[in-house]
Amino acid sequence: MATRIIPADWIKNWEKSGKHEFVQLCKNLAYKTNHDSTIKDIQAALYELCWHVIQGNFKLDLSASVLCDMMDLRDDMPSILADVFSILDIETSSLEEKNKRDHYTQLVGACLFFVPDAILKERLDPETLESLGLIKQAHQFNQKIVKIKTKLFYKQQKFNLLREENEGYAKLITELGQDLSGNITSHIVLESIKSLIGCFNLDPNRVLDIILEVYECRSDQDEFFLPLIKSYMCEPLTLCHILGFKFKFNQEPNEETPTSLYHIAAALLHHNLIELEDIYVHLMPLDASIVEEHKREITEAKQIARKLTMVVVPSEKTEDKEREKEEEKNDKAPDNQKLGLLEALLRIGDWHHAQSIMDQMPSFYATSHKAIALALCQLLHLTVEPLYRRAGVPKGAKGCLLRPLKNKRAPRPAESFEDLRRDVFSMLCYLGPHLSHDPILFAKIVRLGKGFMKEYQSEGRNDNVKDKMDTLLSCFLSIADQVLLPSLSLMECNACMSEELWGLFKLFPYQHRYRLYGQWKNETYTSHPLLVKVKAQTVDRAKYIMKRLTKENVKPSGRQIGKLSHSNPTILFDYILSQIQWYDNLIGPVVDSLKYLTSLNYDVMAYCIIEALANPEKEKMKHDDTTISSWLQSLASLCGAVFRKYPIELAGLLQYVTNTLKAGKSFDLLILKEVVQKMAGIEITDEMTSEQMEAMTGGEQLKAEGGYFGQIRNTKKSSQRLKDALLDHDLALPLCLLMAQQRNGVVFLEGGEKHLKLVGKLYDQCHDTLVQFGGFLASNLSTEDYIKRVPSIDILCNQFHTPHDAAFFLSRPMYGHQILSKYDELKKAEKSNRQQQKVHKYVAACELVMSPVHEAVVSLHPPRVWDDLRPQFYATFWSLTMYDLAVPHTAYDREVKKLQLQVQVIEENPDVPMNKKKKEKERCTALQEKLQEEEKKQLEHVQRVLHRLKLEKDNWLLAKSTKNETITKFLQLCLFPRCIFSAIDAVYCARFVELVHQQKTPNFCTLLCYDRVFSDIIYTVASCTENESRRYGRFLCCMLETVTRWHSDRAVYEKECGNYPGFLTIFRATGFDGGNKADQLDYENFRHVVHKWHYKLTKASVHCLETGEYTHIRNILIVLTKILPCYPKVLNLGQALECRVHKICLEEKEKRPDLYALAMGYSGQLKGRKAHMVPENEFHHKEQPVRSATPVSQQNGPGTTAKPATNSSKTEEGVSEDADRAKDKSQGAAKPANKANSTAAKVTTSNGNGAPNSTKTIKERDDKEKSGKEKKEKKEKTPGSTLETKGESRREKQRDERGAGGKEERAPREGKEKTPKADRDKQKAEEKSNKEDNKAKTGNGEPKEPSRERDTGAKESKSKEKGGDRSAISGSLKSPVPRLESAESERDHKRRKLETHSSPSHSSSVKDNSNEPKDSASKHHINYNSVARSKSRERETDKKESENTRGRSKEKKTDDKDRKDRKRDHMTTDREMSLESKHRKDENGTNSSNKHSKSASPSSGSPVSADKEKTKRSKSSSKEKGESAKPERNSSGGKKESRHDKEKSDKKEKRDSSGGKDEKKHHKSSDKHR
Repeated sequence: MATRIIPADWIKNWEKSGKHEFVQLCKNLAYKTNHDSTIKDIQAALYELCWHVIQGNFKLDLSASVLCDMMDLRDDMPSILADVFSILDIETSSLEEKNKRDHYTQLVGACLFFVPDAILKERLDPETLESLGLIKQAHQFNQKIVKIKTKLFYKQQKFNLLREENEGYAKLITELGQDLSGNITSHIVLESIKSLIGCFNLDPNRVLDIILEVYECRSDQDEFFLPLIKSYMCEPLTLCHILGFKFKFNQEPNEETPTSLYHIAAALLHHNLIELEDIYVHLMPLDASIVEEHKREITEAKQIARKLTMVVVPSEKTEDKEREKEEEKNDKAPDNQKLGLLEALLRIGDWHHAQSIMDQMPSFYATSHKAIALALCQLLHLTVEPLYRRAGVPKGAKGCLLRPLKNKRAPRPAESFEDLRRDVFSMLCYLGPHLSHDPILFAKIVRLGKGFMKEYQSEGRNDNVKDKMDTLLSCFLSIADQVLLPSLSLMECNACMSEELWGLFKLFPYQHRYRLYGQWKNETYTSHPLLVKVKAQTVDRAKYIMKRLTKENVKPSGRQIGKLSHSNPTILFDYILSQIQWYDNLIGPVVDSLKYLTSLNYDVMAYCIIEALANPEKEKMKHDDTTISSWLQSLASLCGAVFRKYPIELAGLLQYVTNTLKAGKSFDLLILKEVVQKMAGIEITDEMTSEQMEAMTGGEQLKAEGGYFGQIRNTKKSSQRLKDALLDHDLALPLCLLMAQQRNGVVFLEGGEKHLKLVGKLYDQCHDTLVQFGGFLASNLSTEDYIKRVPSIDILCNQFHTPHDAAFFLSRPMYGHQILSKYDELKKAEKSNRQQQKVHKYVAACELVMSPVHEAVVSLHPPRVWDDLRPQFYATFWSLTMYDLAVPHTAYDREVKKLQLQVQVIEENPDVPMNKKKKEKERCTALQEKLQEEEKKQLEHVQRVLHRLKLEKDNWLLAKSTKNETITKFLQLCLFPRCIFSAIDAVYCARFVELVHQQKTPNFCTLLCYDRVFSDIIYTVASCTENESRRYGRFLCCMLETVTRWHSDRAVYEKECGNYPGFLTIFRATGFDGGNKADQLDYENFRHVVHKWHYKLTKASVHCLETGEYTHIRNILIVLTKILPCYPKVLNLGQALECRVHKICLEEKEKRPDLYALAMGYSGQLKGRKAHMVPENEFHHKEQPVRSATPVSQQNGPGTTAKPATNSSKTEEGVSEDADRAKDKSQGAAKPANKANSTAAKVTTSNGNGAPNSTKTIKERDDKEKSGKEKKEKKEKTPGSTLETKGESRREKQRDERGAGGKEERAPREGKEKTPKADRDKQKAEEKSNKEDNKAKTGNGEPKEPSRERDTGAKESKSKEKGGDRSAISGSLKSPVPRLESAESERDHKRRKLETHSSPSHSSSVKDNSNEPKDSASKHHINYNSVARSKSRERETDKKESENTRGRSKEKKTDDKDRKDRKRDHMTTDREMSLESKHRKDENGTNSSNKHSKSASPSSGSPVSADKEKTKRSKSSSKEKGESAKPERNSSGGKKESRHDKEKSDKKEKRDSSGGKDEKKHHKSSDKHR
C-alpha cells in the first residue's frame, strides 16, 4: 500500500488508544456514501492490521477480537475480509520466511468462527484450505472442479425437435396464437410454455424461434410479445443469433425480407432486448458496398449531366434514352436489410437507433429512399405538432390532427422553440433535400421559422434569452441552407412552397439571404446525385427555352421560365444572365418574360445579378483598355429594366455599388446610373435639344413631359421603392459623398495606368451619375428627410472633403426646401394677400435660411477671396438654379398644345373604345391643368427671387482690389466650376452673368467678364472630359447668344447695355457712378470687340486642331459643334476653320475614326451654316467719317491691328486699354464738329499705347538696320521670311513726313485720356517726358487707388511677357486679318480713311497687346477730374485741326509720287490688280483663303514655329504675297519711347525703297477696283 492508514503509535498504544482509534476509523469508512471507495478503504485498513499480525508486531488474539467486532459494521464485511485473506494468501505463499506463513494460517484459523467456510472456499487456494482443515485433499478438490465445469459448459442436453415432437410444438403455437383480448397476460402464457417444454422436452431455442415467428405474424401485439420474450430469454446474444438466421435466410437471390421481421427486430432493439451492434453484423449488404454504390450513383449522375451539356445528334439522343430505359428495367435494386430495419425503427419512433444506422452510411444515402424519407417525415410531423399548433398555424387554417405515438420512448414532442434543438433540427439535417417528398412538412417547418422570427424581432429580451435566440436563429439558417432550399430544388415546380419560403426569407436581412443563395447555387448541387441530375436537366431546359425566346412568344416562353424557376432559380438565372452578357438584344424579351416568377425568385435574381457583376474572372474593360466591357453594359441595362418592372429589393445592389466605390472602383456606377434612370425616370444626357433644355428649367411636371428623350411613365412606385431602399439602409448620403470624392479618385487613384480616353469616360460616368442621383434625391426625398441627411456646406467640404461644386449641388435643394417652408410659416403667421408683403416675407425667409450658409462658406476659401466677392454673392450664385431665374413659357405652351393634340387624335380615332378614350382624355386634361398650375407657381416664384436679387445686388461685390481680380475670382470660384457641372448649369451660368448685368450690379464689369470668357479657351477646353466639353460648349453658346443679340441690333444694344455699369470703359476700383455717357462703350466699338472675340475663338480652335493631341481635337470639335448657331459668323474665319477641319478629316480617317467622325459631322454642319456667314465689313463697320485726318503713324497699321493675345490670361491693363479706347471714341461724340478727329485720335492713341514693345522685335530691327542692303536683298528674295519689314514698308513715306512727335505724344495722351495734343514737329522727346511728369504731379486730387490698380496690371503683364512673348510674337506677326483699303473715288479721301480707320479687329487688338513696361503703366492711367478733362478737350481739338491741315498737304505730295509709280508699273502688274480687285469686292482684305489658307487664314496666327510658317509662305510668289498677305507694322508702333525716335526715323529712310513697291501695288489695285 502506498499510504499508511494505521499509524505505528496505534499498534504500540493499542490498549490505551489504538483500538479505539482503529474502530472509530472503520466506522467512519463504513458509513461513507461512495460504495467503491468505502470498500477499498476498509480493505486497506484490514490489510494493514493483518499485515502487522503476520509481521509479528501485533498479537493474534487482539487482532482476532477486533476483527470479530468489525463484522457488525456491514453485511458484506465477511466477504471484504475474505478478499484481504485472499491477497495475503498469495503474498505469504511466495515468502521465504516460514514463520510469516504460519502467522497467516493462525490468523485465518482464528477468524473461521465469524467468516463462513463457503466464502473462504471460493477465494483461497486449495492448499491453504487443506492446511486450514476446510477440505480433506487439495488434489481431489481440483479434479471435482474440472468435472463440474465440463458438465456445465460442454455437455449438451438433448431436446425434441419439431418433427420429433409435433404435438408439443402444436400446443405451443396454439397457446401463442390464442385471442389475447381477454385477461391473458404474458406471465400466464409463459408458465404454459414452461410446462410444454418440460412435458414434451421441447428445444428452448426452437421454442424462442416459434415465439418470434408468431410475433412476426401478430406484429401488432407488441404489448404481449415483448414482455413474454423478455421473461423467456436467457441472454440477448441468443436472440440475436436467431434473428440473424432469419435475416440470413432472406438474403437469397430471389427472396425479399418481410416488413414484419424488420418490425420485430426494431421493437426488440427499441426495448433493449438486443444490441444494434449484435444484429447489425447479420444484415446485408456490407457498408463498403453501400459506399461504393453511392459513389457509383454520383459518377453516373455526372455522366448524365455531361451528356446533357454535350451537343448530340438527335438520332443518338433517342438511342441513349431507350438504352437508359432498358437499364432501369433490368437493374432492380437489391434488398437492403439495413435500410429496412432503419425504416422500421423510424416507424416505431426509435430515433436513437435509427440515427446510429444512418451514421454508418454516406450523407443522405438512407433518406434518398423515399420510404425512409417519408418515415422520418412522419416522425417529424409528430414531434413538431404541439409547437406548430401553438406558433405556426396561420389564421383560418384548420389542419388535421395527428395521433401521437403510443411509444413512450419515442422523441418527446416539442413544446417550445428551444425544444426543437433536442431532436427536430438533427432529424431535418439527416433528411436533407429529401424533405421534398413531404411538402406539408416543408410548409410546417417554414411556418415555424416565421413564428420564431416574430419572437426574435420582438424587443425586451435579456442577455441570456438573446443568446439562446441567436443560437436558434443560426439553427434555422442552417436548416434553410441544408434542407429547405435543396428540397425546393427537388420539388416539381411548386410555386406555393416558393412563396411560403419567401414568407420566412423576407424576415432575414439581405446579407443572410444572399449567403443562403450563394450556398444553394455553388455548393448544394454537388452534394447529392439527384441534385447533380436536376442541375443538368435545368440547364438543358433553360437552353431549350432561351433558344426560342423572342419578342413574339414572350408569354408562352415566360410561363416556361416561371415553371422552371420555381424549383431551381439560381441555375436558370445564371444561364440567362450568361446569355444576356453575350447577346444584349435578349434584354427586352427576358425582362418581359420574368412576370411569372415568385417573390423568392425575384430576390434570387437580384443575387445572381450581383454575383455576375462581382465575378472576379471577368474583365470590366475591353481589350483596348479604352471602353467599358459590353457584358457590364448589358448587365447594367438589365438591372435598370428588371428592378423597375418588378418588386425586387434593391438594398443588396446599392450596397454592392457603395462597396465598390469605397474600394476606389467606379466601373459599377454604370449600374446605379441605369437603375436611377429606369426607376425614377431621370435621364442624364448632354445631347439634349434646345427644347428639352428649356423644359428642364421648369417644374417637375414639365421636366417629366418634355425634358427627356424617352417618356418613362409610371415611375411613382418604382422611385418610391428606390427611395425606401436608400433611406432604410442609410445609403443616400454615403453614395453621394463617395461619388463626389471618386471623381478625383478616377483621375489620381484609379486612372494610374489606364488609357486617357477610359479615364475621361469613367470620370464622366461618375459625374453624370452623381448629378442624376442627386437630382433623384432632390425630387423624391421629403424636406425633413433631405435636411436630416445632408449636413451643412462647411461640414461637407471640410470634413467629408467633398468638392465645392458637388457640395453645393447636394445642398441646393435643401436651401430651396428650407426657404419655402420658412416662407409658408411667415405667411401663416401673418395672413396678407398683398403681393408686396408676400415678397418681403420671402426675402425675410431667404435671409433667415441663408445667413448661416453665408457664415459657413467663409471657411471654404482664403480670406483674401472675400475682399472682392461677398459670401452672400457666392452663396447666392451657388444656391440658385434656372428654375429661379426664368419661366420657360414657350416650353409650357408647347407641352400643353401637345396634350391638346393628343386629346384631338384620341377623339378622332374610332378604333379606341369609349372607356379608354375617356381615361386618356382625363389623363391629358389633368396633365394640362398641372402644367398650367405649375407655370403660374413658377412665375410667382421667379418674381420673388428677382426682387430678392434686386435688394441684394448692391452688397454683392466689394471690389477692394481691381475689377479684373474680381472677375478672375468670379470666373475661378463660380462660373467655370459650375458651367461644366451639368448642361442646365451651363445655361444657368450664362443667364446668371446676363442677370447680374441687367441688375446693374455695382463693380461688375460685364465687358471684362465676357472678354475673359472668350479670349483664350485653349487651356479650358484641353482640360475637359468629353461630357464637360459639351457643357462648356453649351455655356459658350449661351454666352455668344447674348452677345450676338446685342451685336445684331443697335436698339437692343442701347436698351440692354447702353447705360449699364457693366459696359463702362473706365475700370476704376470703386466709387464711380457711371453716369457719364462718354464713359460707356458705344455700339460700333462693341461690334469691333465682338469681332475680336470671334477672332480669338478662331485662333484657339485652330491651335487645338493643329496640336495633334486626341483630347484637344476631340474637345474643340465638340465645343465648335455646340456653338455652331452663334459662331462662326464671319466668312473668312469660317473658311479658316473649314480648312483646318478638312485637314483633320484627311489625317484621322485611318488613325482615329472617332475623331474623323466628329470632324466630318462638324464639317457638314459648318458647310450648311456657310450661307448665314457675312463678310467682315458687314460684321463690324470699317469706315470712319470723312473728317478724320489723324496721321497714319498714329494708327494701328494693318499689320498690328489683329495681333492675337500673347498671354493665356489677360491682365486688366490690356482690357482697360481696350475699354479706354472705346471710351475715348464715345467721348468724342460729345462734340459733333470734331467728332471724327477726336474719335480717330483717341482710338489710335489708345491702341498705340496698348501695343507691346517686344524685346525680340527690337533686336530684329537693330540687326536689320546694321545689315544694310544685303539684308534688304534677302528680304526681297524671301517675301514670307519677315512680314514685319513689309508691314513697315507700306507707310515709310508717311512716317518720314509726320516725324516722331506724334509718336512720342501717344503715351501721355493715353494716360491722361483728355490731355491736349502738342505739335509733334516742335517737341522733342525730352520735353515730352518732362511734360508728362509735370502733368502727373498737377492732377486734381484724383484718388490713388486706380493708379495702384494700373501698376498691378503692368507688373502682371511684365511678368507674363518673359514667358509668353517669344512664341506669341512670332505667331502674332502672321495674323491674317485683312488690310484696310477701301475703294473711294478720290485718292485723298481714300488716304485719309487709310490713316484714320482701324483694321478689322482694330478695336479688339488693344487688349491683345497687354505687355507694357512698368514705368509707362503708371503714366497711362492717371485720372483727372472733370475740369481738367474739359480743358484738355478744347486744347486737343485745336491742335488736331492744325495737324490735320499739315498732314493733308504732305499726303498730297505722297499721292502725286504714288500716281507716277503706278503708271510706270501698270502693264507689269495686270494680273495682281485683277486678284486684288476681286478681294476688295469681298472686303476680306486677305488673299483667297481657300487657295492660300496656310498663309492667309487665322491659322497662321496660331502658335506654331516661325520657321514652319516661313517655309509655307516662301512657296507663293513675291508679288502675290505682297498683295495677299497683310503687311504688319513694327510691334513697337503702338508704343514709341523717346530714346528710340532717332533710330526709328533713320530706319524708315532706309526702308523707303522697299516700301515703294507695296504702295504702288496698293494704289494700282485701288484704281482697278474703282
